Formats: sequence, structure tokens, C-alpha cells
Amino acid sequence: RPCLRARAGDPAAPPRSQASLAVSADGARWALLNASPDLRAQIAATPALHPVPAPGRIRHSPIAAVVLTGAEVDTIAGLLTLRERQPFALHAGAAALATLDANPIFNVLDRALVPRRDLPLGRPVALADAAGAPLGLTLEAFAVPGKVPLFEEAGADPGRADDGATIGLAVSAGGGELLFIPGCAAMTPGLAARIAGADTLLFDGTLFRDDEMIRAGAGPKTGQRMGHMSIHGPGGAIAALRDLPLRRRVFIHINNTNPVLLADSPERAQVAAAGWEVAEDGMEILIP
Repeated sequence: RPCLRARAGDPAAPPRSQASLAVSADGARWALLNASPDLRAQIAATPALHPVPAPGRIRHSPIAAVVLTGAEVDTIAGLLTLRERQPFALHAGAAALATLDANPIFNVLDRALVPRRDLPLGRPVALADAAGAPLGLTLEAFAVPGKVPLFEEAGADPGRADDGATIGLAVSAGGGELLFIPGCAAMTPGLAARIAGADTLLFDGTLFRDDEMIRAGAGPKTGQRMGHMSIHGPGGAIAALRDLPLRRRVFIHINNTNPVLLADSPERAQVAAAGWEVAEDGMEILIP
């Protein structure tokens, strides 16, 4: 239903591309948080990411770094769009780097130009470009309940992974903290403590109900089987995060079956009443 209305040009159902975020401390050099399959279109739609003239170079990109929260197709496929011999630093956890290393197609990113840097868990890192120049952003990765990428499953349900196969990112430019958690299978006391007090939270809003895909006839899996907690319900994101102090909270990574995509749906009203926003393409957030 959301897709049909979006394709018909319904203003209450604006089209959305897959989840990716660009962050910057100075508005000139940018880091991408995840490289979505829609990255080419996202760059084209975002003037701040357009190539600009540089002395002695016919090609130049303001994208100085890419940080991955995992190795699912919707976080890494856009890397292949960035293969035009432009230098940038690629930061990821050990599990995601191992997946990239195991797939030779990602060797189109020349390691002499695109260094791969291991992102440790629980330790702040000064984000830098390929040459090591700081970007003015501090990044901290932390483990989030999730699962291994779909293409690495061996057929049976692999169960929940809490070892860093899925990570969240905390980003700061010296002021408030932005948390980017596009995939989360469950809320744990440790994760809730890490989220509390952040300025802005961008959080997994894949499904409104855990059995949404099954109800819609769109697939046989629950949200839990896919590694995503639902928005609604006793164990959902609204309930789990209700009492945490946050200035702003935004749902991202929203599946096309999710009725919160529709501005006039009861589910969107419920989300808004709980103090949540629903992300849209081109959304800009300033962290004080």
C-alpha cells in the first residue's frame, strides 16, 4: 500500500530510498554512515555531496570516509558506486571487514586509495580521511543485538548475534551526540544505558509489528527472524525507549510494508504521539 501510493504521487506517501546518512563537522568534508544500494541517487539529490573543483584534479569528491554498521547488502552495496579511484577511508567492525575481504568484488576499491580501518568497540576514534587528516568528528562503535548478514546464513535461523556483527555508531563534533542504529534485534539494559542522554537517536524502524511481513503476504519472516525489533508492542522500540532522556528521536530504515510511511495512517499518529519522527529523504539534522 505505501508503495502504490508513493508511485501514484500521493503527497502523504513521499518516496524514500534506503537508509544512509551523511555527517559533517564543517559542511565541506563528509562521512557516510552506510553505503546504501541507492547511494548514486542519494548523492545526486544532495548538493553537499556533489564533486567540487580541486586544483590539479579533474575529479574530486567531498566524501572523505565511509563507516559501516554491518555487512548486509543494504549497508555495503553502495560501496561499488564509489569505485572511481577517489580516496576515502573505510571504517568498519571486524566482522564487516572480514565479509568485504572474503568477497573479491570489493577489490574494485583500490586499497592504496581506500584504506580499510578496523573500528574498535567501546572506544572513541577521531574519524580521519584516507590520508589521515582528521574530519573533526569523534566516532564510537558499540555492539547492538542483531544477526549475521542474510547471504551468510546457512539456511537455518542463525539466531541473535550480540558479538558485533551489527553495531551502532555514536557521532559527535564536540557538542551533542548523534546515535545511528539502523538495525537492532532487541533492547538490552546495556544498550539502553548507552542510548540514554544522547541528543538525537536515529533508530531501527523496519517494521511496525513483528509479524507485519507475514500479515501483508510480503514474506514468511517475522521482524525478530530478520534481526529487527518492531516499533509497536510490549517489546517494541516505543515501549523500550519511552523513559530514556533524548532531545530528538527518529525512526529510520523503514520497510516498505510499514504503515508509518503514510503521513495519514493511524500508526503514524501513534508514533508521533509517542514523540517520534519518521525520517524522509533529504532530512537535515543539526546537532548543537
